Amino acid sequence: QVQVVESGGGLVQAGGSLRLSCAASGSIFSINAMGWYRQAPGKQRELVATIDSGGSTNYADSVKGRFTIPRDNAKNTVYLQMSSLNAEDTAVYFCNADVVPRGLTMKVYRYWGQGTQVTVSS
Repeated sequence: QVQVVESGGGLVQAGGSLRLSCAASGSIFSINAMGWYRQAPGKQRELVATIDSGGSTNYADSVKGRFTIPRDNAKNTVYLQMSSLNAEDTAVYFCNADVVPRGLTMKVYRYWGQGTQVTVSS
């Protein structure tokens, strides 16, 4: 079993910063890409940022220059460092991890966390 748990959400004023954390644990052989998505009320879930095991990153245009996605491979953890937040960033933020499980090294499974709420007040 693999668990993915996000933390760090909350209420922040416009222009402020917030850091989200996402830790994967359990029967993990390795993790390929990890990523952050978000879903605002009444909207579809959208990609925010991803990072692969080598450190290559990809960002949505809406967050480029404001968000970064550092990763700690030793801790199976990815972060989302958010700055210059605005009301449009209000959403539930979800983390995922593409995991190669122990004993099943020819397969990759995507696991999702339960989400963490980020609310930006204007």
